[in-house]
Amino acid sequence: MLRHLALATLATTAVGTAGFGPLPLPLFASPDTLKVTVAESGYPNADGTFELTCDGRAGGNHPAREDACERLGQLAEEGANPFGPVPADQLCTQVYGGPAVAHVTGTWQGRTVDARFSRADGCEIDRWENLEPVLPLVRG
Repeated sequence: MLRHLALATLATTAVGTAGFGPLPLPLFASPDTLKVTVAESGYPNADGTFELTCDGRAGGNHPAREDACERLGQLAEEGANPFGPVPADQLCTQVYGGPAVAHVTGTWQGRTVDARFSRADGCEIDRWENLEPVLPLVRG
């Protein structure tokens, strides 16, 4: 009996997918959820801690949540990791972009995020600006 049930299930599965490829697996991906803390930006409205959730619609109290989620989507499509550190062997211009610092924690694309940002040199400035508007525009 069990053998017949298994064969019937196998036949139904084969017929149900013939010509259409495999059945899609349900996606249980958690939404991108980030906490963005900004300090010393020189802009009172930019400093603070903001929540950002991107799961088909933008949520949280981030002041630019729609644009921030759109940017994170672009970075995901590019396969980029905007939260990775500057490589240790990277040559960076010695340009100071100001005292602003940021700390981003949470999850993005199923990965844990715990990244710190500054504007201490050219590489860090580029890294910050690549993540705008998740991080605020703080240029003078």
